[in-house]
Amino acid sequence: VSFRLQVCCYYHHYCLAFLFVVLQTWTSRCLMKYYATVAASSQKCQDTVERIERRVLDSNPVMEAFGNACTLRNNNSSRFGKYIQLQLNSSQLLVGASVQTYLLEKTRVAFQAPNERNFHIFYQMMKGATEKQRCDWEMPCNQKFAWLPNADKTIEENCLQETVEAMISLGIDEDQQKQIFRVLAGILQLGNVNFSPVSESQPCDLDEQSKGFLHKTATLLQVPADELQECVTVRTLRAGKQNVLLKPCTQSECTIRRDCLAKVIYAQLFEWLVTFINNSMCADSSKWCNFIGLLDVYGFECFLLNNLEQLCINYANEKLQQHFVAHYLKAQQEEYVAEGLEWSFIRYQDNQSCLDLIEGSPTSIFSLLNEECRLNRASDAKQFRVRLEKELSGNTRMSWDKFSKQPHFIVAHYAGNVSYQIEGMMEKNKDPVPPELLSLLQKSEDPLLQSLFEASDTDENSSRPQSKVVTVVSKFRASCAHQRFSVLVQPKSIMQNSLDSLMKILHSTTPHYTRCIKPNPDCRPLTFMKEEVITQLEACGIVETIHISAAGFPISTIGWVPYASFLQRYGVIRNTRLPAQINNNDGETEEQASLSPAVQDILNAVLKTCDPSTNPNNNNLMVHCGKTKVFLTHVMLELLEEQRDRVRSQKAFCIQCCWHRYQRRQRAIRTQSATRIQAVVRAWLVRREVKRWHKAALAIQSRWRCWRAQLDALAEAELDDAEDLQEEEECSSLPLMDLLLKERGSVQLSSVPEPVAVRSWPLGLAMASAPNITVAFTATGFQKVMSLMATLRIPFRQGEYKVETNQFDQGVASIRAQPQGSVKLHMQRSPLRYADMHPGHGADGVTGFNQILLEKT
Repeated sequence: VSFRLQVCCYYHHYCLAFLFVVLQTWTSRCLMKYYATVAASSQKCQDTVERIERRVLDSNPVMEAFGNACTLRNNNSSRFGKYIQLQLNSSQLLVGASVQTYLLEKTRVAFQAPNERNFHIFYQMMKGATEKQRCDWEMPCNQKFAWLPNADKTIEENCLQETVEAMISLGIDEDQQKQIFRVLAGILQLGNVNFSPVSESQPCDLDEQSKGFLHKTATLLQVPADELQECVTVRTLRAGKQNVLLKPCTQSECTIRRDCLAKVIYAQLFEWLVTFINNSMCADSSKWCNFIGLLDVYGFECFLLNNLEQLCINYANEKLQQHFVAHYLKAQQEEYVAEGLEWSFIRYQDNQSCLDLIEGSPTSIFSLLNEECRLNRASDAKQFRVRLEKELSGNTRMSWDKFSKQPHFIVAHYAGNVSYQIEGMMEKNKDPVPPELLSLLQKSEDPLLQSLFEASDTDENSSRPQSKVVTVVSKFRASCAHQRFSVLVQPKSIMQNSLDSLMKILHSTTPHYTRCIKPNPDCRPLTFMKEEVITQLEACGIVETIHISAAGFPISTIGWVPYASFLQRYGVIRNTRLPAQINNNDGETEEQASLSPAVQDILNAVLKTCDPSTNPNNNNLMVHCGKTKVFLTHVMLELLEEQRDRVRSQKAFCIQCCWHRYQRRQRAIRTQSATRIQAVVRAWLVRREVKRWHKAALAIQSRWRCWRAQLDALAEAELDDAEDLQEEEECSSLPLMDLLLKERGSVQLSSVPEPVAVRSWPLGLAMASAPNITVAFTATGFQKVMSLMATLRIPFRQGEYKVETNQFDQGVASIRAQPQGSVKLHMQRSPLRYADMHPGHGADGVTGFNQILLEKT
């Protein structure tokens, strides 16, 4: 359910919410809460405003408990019309509120349709009462009541505590609450009283159980039990002013009088509650000047059995529908005239003929019904049907079902045909209240009943002529202040409760309508039943409104568009922009009129795109341009929206292309930038690595030069030592050797008597002779040669090195022979890897640096 909330704070302007029956109460509650909250949002006089707001909201639970009931369509259906007036001062602050009610369905107290229930307050008492309250109300837990069907059904409205708290907030004290609940309990006990016929000359008798219920009723209402029984079983007849006759009532008459007593008590109690609520929150007329009104009435009703209640309800809906259509068309015509539009509005189906059938003069259903009720004779349904056929047969809105055996008539309402049963309609319209019942209630010792029924009412009712008895229909349509309810309601209440006075309020204000649709009867979310929804649309007048709207331009912010708003929305079609000065002040007529050429240009462009076969030569019927506004039909609106969507799609596509191109360019720029950054970083890393390599190469070269210089110095030193040793030997006393042997540098083993020192090449020269090492020894004795061979263990290194001596193979070579050419040292691995880390543990005796020199690298 969706609706728009509008607050109108102008003099005699208000918001009328015309609600369908299935959701009227809940939407009315939401609207009233919203209005009360908005009107109380100011900080001025916050305490007073909050108090009024709280009482306005707390009046809802009380009114719903006493005026709402569970029906076939709704668990919380409002069974009375309600008009709430939120009163505002000149500062638009909430200073008070008032409630007016219309046509309470008091017959529900004594009669409930199948699968329906009585008013909520009775079930709240039965389910929410404490033991002490049950004892005070004489309502045992296991007691059943005839007027409380479907008591086992549980709904959220069965909350007595919430109703009691709302009563306290409204100012109803504890004593008054006790009196109210005792009266209600007495009504329930009265419903269990049954009558047994005896004879025509004797009053109806009561069985023992009914006598107990009657005694409880008398105790709760604080009236004498015998007088109560006499009032419901004996009728008083007056012959003149002094003669009084007593006539026993039949069983059906006793039941009618019992029900009448219950209904009149409940109706008066309801009116007292409404008056109390108004007194607690209504402001003085001098303190408020504006108001917001909220009307919550019955929706259109059509059941299997329809009687006077449905006739009055549907009559009220016919009046409201006529007002809505008149307001709708009046707004259209006034706008057309103001804009200088020449338009012949199509004729529509008016419901005035239906209203003439129901309330017309001189002959109508209501007039014939009132006339039948004022006659001092018994009611006859068949006779009344014959009279209706005779008087109203010429009205096309009325018909009859020839195959029905029950007296009835059918009325063709705007929402559909409804068949009304005539049986019992006259009795309900009379709504008689026997004077002896009122006298009995005035004798009650209960203060609440005494205040509800005053002696002046009975006296005036007794002395009133029968021809001036006001029926239910007359009370419902009353428009004069001097008319009043028969012995029940004050003259001011008559004026407030009349439908005519309500219609005067509607015609003097600016109404806004809220339509409520119930999608399915089971209250399931997101579930829409087509037949159910269509029925409600017809019942609340939406279908009829659619037919009327289709004949002209729709009344909405889209159907009637000012030029500035039109250009602002549809200017994109022709790339037309609204001037800034007009956009800021779009209310000036001259500035609005200056936009007419641009509007015409857009309309012509759109009309050229439409298919001429669909609407040939009907372009003038689709759109009209006034002085400051353009009037569009639904067809033209669809064309405009379609063209606007097409243009916007094209522009959106262009924007997307530009955006994608921009994104691709930005992506290419980012990629190129990233590539350059990566190249620079890589170059920097390579340069850093090359510098590190260059630095390492320089370090290696420096170390190599140092090491080479050290080796050269060592070789030179060894050669110098060898020369010195030779000179010493030449000077020694040893025997001189053969010159040939000296030239060859060999050892003569046999001729050396004692060991001599062995001289070898320098280590650098020995390493330069790799991979084959040839060791030449020059010694003076064999022992020296053997000892050196044993030390080096050269013969025992099989397969690894080849050792040749001059003594055994090649003769004697000179140890002092200098190598030819330059000496180069090629090393693939560091010599230190071959150093002996554990001396003395090797397999041979050659260790340390000697082993490095002997191994093949």
